[in-house]
Amino acid sequence: MRIAVIGAGFGGIAVAHLLRQAGFRDVVIFDKADGVGGVWRDNVYPGCACDIPAPLYSFSFALNPDWSQRFPPQPEILRYLQRCVRDFDLQTRLGIEVTAADWTGDAWQLTLNNTETETFDVLIPAMGQLSRPVIPKLAGAEDFEGPAMHTARWDVSQDVTGKRIAVIGTGASAIQLVPAIAGQAAHVTVFQRTAPWTLPKPNRRYKAWRRALNRKLPALMRVARAGTWLLTWVTGKAVTGSRPARLAVWALSSGQRLVQARGIRKAVTPDYAMGCKRVLFTGDWFRTLRRPDVELVTADIERITTAGIRTVDGESHECDVIVYGTGFAATEFLAPVRITGRDGRALHDEWQHGAYAHLGMAVPGFPNMFMMYGPNTNTGNTSVVYFHEAQARYIVQAVRLLAAGGPVEVRAEVAAAFDAEMQRRLGASVWVGCDSWYRTGGGRVVTNWPGMAGEYAARTATLNEADYTTAR
Repeated sequence: MRIAVIGAGFGGIAVAHLLRQAGFRDVVIFDKADGVGGVWRDNVYPGCACDIPAPLYSFSFALNPDWSQRFPPQPEILRYLQRCVRDFDLQTRLGIEVTAADWTGDAWQLTLNNTETETFDVLIPAMGQLSRPVIPKLAGAEDFEGPAMHTARWDVSQDVTGKRIAVIGTGASAIQLVPAIAGQAAHVTVFQRTAPWTLPKPNRRYKAWRRALNRKLPALMRVARAGTWLLTWVTGKAVTGSRPARLAVWALSSGQRLVQARGIRKAVTPDYAMGCKRVLFTGDWFRTLRRPDVELVTADIERITTAGIRTVDGESHECDVIVYGTGFAATEFLAPVRITGRDGRALHDEWQHGAYAHLGMAVPGFPNMFMMYGPNTNTGNTSVVYFHEAQARYIVQAVRLLAAGGPVEVRAEVAAAFDAEMQRRLGASVWVGCDSWYRTGGGRVVTNWPGMAGEYAARTATLNEADYTTAR
């Protein structure tokens, strides 16, 4: 079996390792970048760090005793992934972009860098939902005379010291970036469309004795992981509708604003239900917004000018650098790779009304293709790495099935039933009213998982062979 994995982030590394452990040795990870790490390779903005505690934001089969703190910074996570690739002896082909994949009838023909082709038995796209930055189309953007960049494309040569920085967006990246540059920059102006829900981020540094103890007694890391899992279980219950859990998390979030956001509470209070957007963890966001050299602007942006940003209230905010903390094209799965399945079916056409896949991994008409971090597998409260491992274990079973009996394809009725369930559950839950963030033009929610992470792990633990058919 020749197996191609597209993407060298957490998902690609997890599935490649578990496949090799299962005895499939010819597994190749392709990545168009020159290094592994995915989002942790690409995001190098100041303050970039994990917002899920490291004991859970790491592989269960590669627990790391040497984390320096509970929420480690980007360079540390990148080194962890680089070490995993090295320790697992994974085969990577970096600097090679998979531009197309075509099903030939019994295998996948991959086009590499728009030139050469190679054939593989199994295709595993592991490109994630956070690989393509989104920059909003703002009038006059091309007129700005200073540098402008997305947080995921941070220009490390740009020194913000003494400069006026405009940050558009108040999502997960901005909430880390702004506190990191405040005090270093001359002034920071934050443009907020919607206030995020936040929870305290109880970070702590791990002392040398703690790291030494982890190495000597690895079971302690399992205990820490279980404790972190319990905390995310509570937040998961809040997001999925448990009234006691929701009340507890709401009280914790409101209490944080009450203590830390004096004078700006109205501006930073969310006007939508908790769970519509990812709940963010922070210990210094509100305090930073109250600094005299930081300004929070809630008026809509009218246009970009040569010298800065003008808002609809007529105010002009001059700046030297514009930073877009405006997220990713999370609903455009697998783009820009052109994928053609059985009978010449284009995946782009199959998904014209919104992406779908059985258990977020398998699409009818596309044999021997299994996705990592596909539709409806995003989590708003716990570690996505937990989902990655569940998917990787399921894909190992799928590859075993097709290795024993030839190409396999998920049944159309199975995928349709799963998709209908997802839309029904998402439409009947806290996601109602969250259209502007999660829904496609057709009104479908295609990114998030509607339930608890444990449910997803249970449903993917054993592959049901009746869900698949021979594709010949």
